[in-house]
Amino acid sequence: MKILITGAAGFIGFHTSKKLLERGDEVVGLDCVNDYYDPAIKEARLGILGKFDTFSFVKMNIADREAIEKFFAANSFDRVINLAAQAGVRYSIENPHVYIDSNIQGFINILEGCRHTGVKHLTYASSSSVYGANETMPFSIHDNIDHPVSLYAATKKSNELMAHCYSHLYNLPTTGLRFFTVYGPWGRPDMALFLFTKAILEDRPIDVYNYGKMRRDFTYVDDIVEGVVRVSDKIAAPNPEWSGKNPDPGTSKAPYRVYNIGNNNPVELNDFIAAIEKSLGKEAKKNLLPMQPGDVPATIADIDDLEKDMGYRPETPVEVGIERFIKWYREYFNV
Repeated sequence: MKILITGAAGFIGFHTSKKLLERGDEVVGLDCVNDYYDPAIKEARLGILGKFDTFSFVKMNIADREAIEKFFAANSFDRVINLAAQAGVRYSIENPHVYIDSNIQGFINILEGCRHTGVKHLTYASSSSVYGANETMPFSIHDNIDHPVSLYAATKKSNELMAHCYSHLYNLPTTGLRFFTVYGPWGRPDMALFLFTKAILEDRPIDVYNYGKMRRDFTYVDDIVEGVVRVSDKIAAPNPEWSGKNPDPGTSKAPYRVYNIGNNNPVELNDFIAAIEKSLGKEAKKNLLPMQPGDVPATIADIDDLEKDMGYRPETPVEVGIERFIKWYREYFNV
C-alpha cells in the first residue's frame, strides 16, 4: 500500500514508518522537523528511513492549510496515519497557541485531505491524557472523558470529536489510538526515560514529581507500533449495536473507533527509576517534588477492545524495554 505518515521524523512516526517499509509498503513521510526538541535526532531518524527505496520525505507543517491541500491533491494514499502533533502536557501550559495550531488546525487539514481524496482509512494519535480527572481504573474507551486537565488533553479529545464528525458526515473510516506513555530507543529527549538517563550519567539530580508515587502504563515503542499497524490495516466499521439512547463513547453507528494502547501493567515512577539505575549500574540523585499542574496521579489502560478486535496485546516488560533504550542511548551518544 501507499501510506502517508505525518510526524515521520518523530519518535513513534519513525518506528511506524520503518515497520511498514520493512514489510514492503510505500511510505511518504511528512514532518516540519521543528525545534521543540533537538532536530538532530529527527534528522538521524530520517537518515535511516531514507535508506529505503520506497520511502520519500516531504518537509511540511500540517497546520499550513494551503500546502496540505495541494499536497493531498497531488497524491493518492491508501492509508493515512496521523502522528504529527505538538506533544507534552507541561509545555501546553506555557505555550497554548502552539497546540491549537498543530493539534486542531493541523488535524482539520488532514481530515479534509482524507475526505477529498478518498483515503480508505485514517488512523490518528490520541492520548491517555484525555481521561483527565477520571479516576476510574483502568481507563476504558467506554468511559466519559469530559474533564481534561490540560490543554494538550483537550486538543486530543477534540481530535476524536472531529474525526467522528467526518466519519458520520462523509463516511470516512477513522480510528483514534490513545497512547499510554511510550518509551524506547530513538525516544523523545523531553520524556522521563531520556531525561533521567542523561542526568544520572552526568551525575546531576533528577526531578521526581509526586515524590515518585505516580503510576504510569509505560508502553514499549515496538508494542505500540505493532498496534498502530494492525489498527491501520483493519478499516474502522460501524458498530451495528450502537444506540443513541445509550451511546457508547468508544464506537459509533459511523465507521469510527477509538482504542487504548498501553501495557496494561502500571509501574510506579520510583520502580521505573530503580530499573534505570540497575541497567546503568549507577544510583540516581533525586530531587523529590510535588505533583505538577496538568499531571494525573495514575494511568492504567484497559486494552480488552484492542485485544478482541485486533488479536493483539502489548507484552514487553519495562525492565527489558529500559535495557534496550539504554543500550541504544550509549551507542547513539557514544557514552
